[in-house]
Amino acid sequence: MDCAVMGRLDWALVRTLEGHTDWVHSVVFSPDGRLLASGSGDKTVRLWDAATGQLLRTLEGHTNLVNIVAFSPDGRLLASGSGDKTVRLWDVASGQLLRTLKGHTDWVHSVAFSPDGRLLASSAKDQTIRLWDAASGQLVRTLERHTGWVHRVAFAPDGRLLASGSLDNTVRLWDAASGQLVRTLAGHTDWVHSVAFSPNGRLLASSAKDQTIRLWDVASGQLVRTLEGHTEEEWGVAFSPDGRLLAAGFGDNTVRLWDVQTGRLVTTLKGHTGWVRSVAFSPDGRLLASGGRDWTVRLWDVQTGQLVRTLEGHTNWVNSVVFSPDGRLLASGSYDGTIRLWGIAP
Repeated sequence: MDCAVMGRLDWALVRTLEGHTDWVHSVVFSPDGRLLASGSGDKTVRLWDAATGQLLRTLEGHTNLVNIVAFSPDGRLLASGSGDKTVRLWDVASGQLLRTLKGHTDWVHSVAFSPDGRLLASSAKDQTIRLWDAASGQLVRTLERHTGWVHRVAFAPDGRLLASGSLDNTVRLWDAASGQLVRTLAGHTDWVHSVAFSPNGRLLASSAKDQTIRLWDVASGQLVRTLEGHTEEEWGVAFSPDGRLLAAGFGDNTVRLWDVQTGRLVTTLKGHTGWVRSVAFSPDGRLLASGGRDWTVRLWDVQTGQLVRTLEGHTNWVNSVVFSPDGRLLASGSYDGTIRLWGIAP
């Protein structure tokens, strides 16, 4: 079914995935869309069958909350970053723990695989980024130039650069092969929440507690523009799949969409009654999902800005929203300890 048609149909709850006994911090689909992984405050990672909602396995071993989970590009490995200061690598097919990556001296907050799957980057409250060989688990190098907690890392689409955002108010770009600092992007006046590359890798978006989003030219490091006008901090940014739009959710209960080329605010999406903590575009870019502290997930038509559907059922904050690769399912992870799968009502 074409996603344009899907956007006009009635989305509803397909199933509720229960099993976690604490907040769900992170949810992610496998690259083929068959599996869903979740990380929780209950110190576990869980793997689910996306089609049936069946719990396939519970991955235990972490001794503190699991902040983040990420599949390798080929879907064979799953990485989890935890408050126990470790990163763990799991075999997806068997659920076996392959190795525990030790070296960080404080909470691990972000993990990301390089596009070719050879490297795994992790960032932590210890102000460092560590690059690991994904196959062997060996530490390749430690990147140590930030002077505050490194909140987020992201690889460029071609894998040559790694971006990091920190509580030291800066964004840094690193050469992934050599580990050399390429440039420091300064301008934010408060801590940087998130960083995201545009699909073509030419732009980098950074969002911060200073209530601004900044767009940077990756090649030159120059600030292209600052997106302002909101009165509360931002909690998540996402480029549309074609790179033309940038979406962000805010503490003033709104979602905003900007034209990346001009910096023009296209629309402000109003409807949430609590902070918007996560946003995600559908794979074809026609729908935008947002999850908030009002316990709801909302689906918006990107072209018109109209609210398509309010998805209710969670009983606490919605912390994470993500579409399946084919766009037919939407997963939401919540502080109520559940994951909900939403799709087209029969």
